[in-house]
Amino acid sequence: MNASDAPAAVKRSPLAKLADTLPPGTLLVIGGTVVLGAASYVHLMAAGHSLDTDAMASLSVLWTVLMSVGIGLFFPVEQELTRIVAAHRVGGRGVAGVLRRVTVLTAAMSGLLMAAMAAAARPLADTFFDGRTDMVLALGLAFVAMAAGNVTRGVLAGLGRFGPYGWQLGIDGVLRIALAVAFALAGVRSPLAFALILTAAPLVALLATVRPVRQGLGPGPADSWKGLLGGLGPLIASTLLSQVVVNAAVVSTKLIAPAEDALVAGLLNAIVLARVPLFVFGSLQASLLSGLSAAAAAGDRAGFTRLLGRTSLVVTALGVAGGVPATLLGPWLIQVLFKAEDGLGQAVFFWISAGTLCYMLAMVLGQALMVLHRHRLQLLCWAAATVVLIGVTLLPGAVATRVSLAYTVAALVAVLAMATALWLTFPRVPAAAGGAPEPTLVDTA
Repeated sequence: MNASDAPAAVKRSPLAKLADTLPPGTLLVIGGTVVLGAASYVHLMAAGHSLDTDAMASLSVLWTVLMSVGIGLFFPVEQELTRIVAAHRVGGRGVAGVLRRVTVLTAAMSGLLMAAMAAAARPLADTFFDGRTDMVLALGLAFVAMAAGNVTRGVLAGLGRFGPYGWQLGIDGVLRIALAVAFALAGVRSPLAFALILTAAPLVALLATVRPVRQGLGPGPADSWKGLLGGLGPLIASTLLSQVVVNAAVVSTKLIAPAEDALVAGLLNAIVLARVPLFVFGSLQASLLSGLSAAAAAGDRAGFTRLLGRTSLVVTALGVAGGVPATLLGPWLIQVLFKAEDGLGQAVFFWISAGTLCYMLAMVLGQALMVLHRHRLQLLCWAAATVVLIGVTLLPGAVATRVSLAYTVAALVAVLAMATALWLTFPRVPAAAGGAPEPTLVDTA
């Protein structure tokens, strides 16, 4: 190689430079996340063109409850498991004991949830599903499938095995697309059939990727119940509140205006469309949490801060790139893609898009607080956001404007509260003399 070739050898493409700003392993997950995100759109599009207004409203509520209560209960299991497994990996310990304990805990949570839903099946059916108890059963089964998937992905992310992680997401997405399109082409008119896709697809994807989970375990001790529940309890509460903030619009509309089935379905379509960046953000979360956990366990304060800052910049760019077209084209797109009725203006799409940007930033900051064992501060921040959400929702005015504005203001409150909490509590540890590694960032007490 001569001197004239040297600059070309070290020159890197813009895509390569962008990849450097992402948490390690993100590119291996993006493919699966994109497929699963696209599957949500295809699923709802197929249902929107196949079901009547009342049936689509029932499916919209089921989808929203699953994405709020289900994620609120079981995504924290994945996050906490990712954090613990990553710490064990850094310490050279196996994670079989951890997985057994978390599996027992998750099974108990799922059982209690199913029992509660069975006891309240009739009121739930009458309030949300036009009296259909089979939709309550479909929701319960979807909860169980989601719980199982979150446990396996928590292990994979903690071990840094993002290939199988991405495959699980991708298989789930492909199956959702295939089943939804098949039902639409076959002329299926039952909301139950479209609802059961949310159980069948993730379970098949889990079975297809369970082998890499088992291969990566290794013998190792389990964390104490006290330590596990001490972190997981506040995390579940804060995640539930965060999901209330991000998903409340559809359920709030159903409760405030129960006869407006077209508005309920239209709002779900608008939220799904405006939240395209949120589906992409899902590809950042697993690798972000794993990277932050490893940096904290190793005492790498500079790496922790750098990863947090770069992810925030990428998230902001995602929010702007998705929000502008959603605001400009959203009212037209939901009619074309989802067969929604006319009635939602650009202002609604603007508020939902702005809320999504704030929500993603809050999630990034919340993961930093969690890794630093500031679970209770994270919970307080989301509690404040939820109070604001309720207050804005109860203001007078058009329902669609109220619920979308409530989302934006509540998410902004969460960002400001978490940024303040992180600033006040982030350990300011000076570098050790002589170039020695910095002490751990995570509380050991």
